[in-house]
Amino acid sequence: MKIAVDAMGGDFGPRITVAGSLRASQDFDIDVLLVGVESLIRKEYERLPQGRSRVTIVNAPEAIGMGEGLLSFRKKKASSIRVGVQLVKDGQADAFVSMGNTGAVVYMSRDVLGSLRGVDRPALALLVPSVRGLTLLIDVGANANCQPHNLVQFAIMGKIFMETILGQAGPRIGLMSIGEEKSKGNDLVRETFDRLQASPLNFIGNVEGKDLFSGVADVVVSDGFTGNVALKVSEGLVESVLSMARHEVTKNLVAKLGYMLMKRHLKKIYRKVDYSEYGGAQLLGVNGVCIIGHGRSNAVAVRNAIGRAREFVMTKVQDRIQAEILGYEQALQGACP
Repeated sequence: MKIAVDAMGGDFGPRITVAGSLRASQDFDIDVLLVGVESLIRKEYERLPQGRSRVTIVNAPEAIGMGEGLLSFRKKKASSIRVGVQLVKDGQADAFVSMGNTGAVVYMSRDVLGSLRGVDRPALALLVPSVRGLTLLIDVGANANCQPHNLVQFAIMGKIFMETILGQAGPRIGLMSIGEEKSKGNDLVRETFDRLQASPLNFIGNVEGKDLFSGVADVVVSDGFTGNVALKVSEGLVESVLSMARHEVTKNLVAKLGYMLMKRHLKKIYRKVDYSEYGGAQLLGVNGVCIIGHGRSNAVAVRNAIGRAREFVMTKVQDRIQAEILGYEQALQGACP
């Protein structure tokens, strides 16, 4: 198996992506194609112990920064993102992983790979921790403006993801809204509610932002704008709470002693809310496997994102979406008034 990695992506570039890729190659016994400016990649590669890693450098002389927009996406034909996605298109890589510009990865994946037949819009799906295990939030940023039909497809893709990756039969589908009642929400949410209720999916109704981590739903469906805001607020809250906790611990001796007693358990909790443990978001619905990680990813996050890509390839999630989406669409159309 070969996984192409955007070596230039993320806030820290090759310094982190190369280290994470080497670790992934060793841990998962796979080939990794590091895509980017060859001289910069080689500099980082040569200062690290290669061990049993199987890494190949693929030169891509251009890079897209985290703050660049559509003009750069179109102009930079030799960017590490476009070259990496093209490797998947050409069959030279089984998946693509990037910690870089999310908009660029989504745009180029759609442009180069295209959508699966029957999928109107690919969506970004991310596993988040809950008190009952893991919940899939979809979409978290690929589609700011959506139609009810898009959200129904997101629900279908989320259902297939949870069945295939986590083995959950009949996962509970919730719709992100401002209240649990059917009448709550904007026109998009209310019309989507009716469609999901008439579908064969295990739809449990509306869920609110506070329910994202309660485990009440296995899949939470949202438009990309709302989902991204919910995700960023959650990340900020976790970081703020941890920062406040560290500040309080330093205030007195009793607090320090309490922290020492609880340190092992607190580390377990931190691992559950640490984004690096989950690797990245999956771009569901494109004709290939694409994982997009956090811009602030460390080497562990890069390694886990590559591991997630490997898992996607092995379980053939995109193939299942392709096989099932058309059947679900027909069932939904027949069920809707």
